[in-house]
Amino acid sequence: MLCCMLATGISTADAKMRRETLTLVTSTFEHIINVEVTSTPEEKAMGLMFRTSLADDAGMLFPYAPPQEATMWMRNTYISLDMLFIRADGVIHRIETNTEPFSERVIASRGTVAAVLELKAGSAVKLGLKPGDRVRHPLFGK
Repeated sequence: MLCCMLATGISTADAKMRRETLTLVTSTFEHIINVEVTSTPEEKAMGLMFRTSLADDAGMLFPYAPPQEATMWMRNTYISLDMLFIRADGVIHRIETNTEPFSERVIASRGTVAAVLELKAGSAVKLGLKPGDRVRHPLFGK
């Protein structure tokens, strides 16, 4: 189990967080990502703080029920991230790329979203993701 967690960029301290997969869908490809899903206010507040690495195919999903304007920041976050703001229908509304570690600048969704997906910085460009692409996961229905 420990080997599996280390290989996916998930620390033992986060071993209890729910793990699932989701699929990023563009016009030309589908890419599966292993995600930790935040379920409690404490998990949402902690997010990826204090992590020193994140695997290329790993991320963290922050659901919001009901959908709402979401705000994020990088306080105590050692690694740069890409943030995907996702509408209730699974469509990517906005992407914030290469966030600045430790920054307390507010990063807003600029619209109503059902979730935020955090990925390793550079992932959005590497995968060719853009607003309008889709995220397939039970959170977003069909």
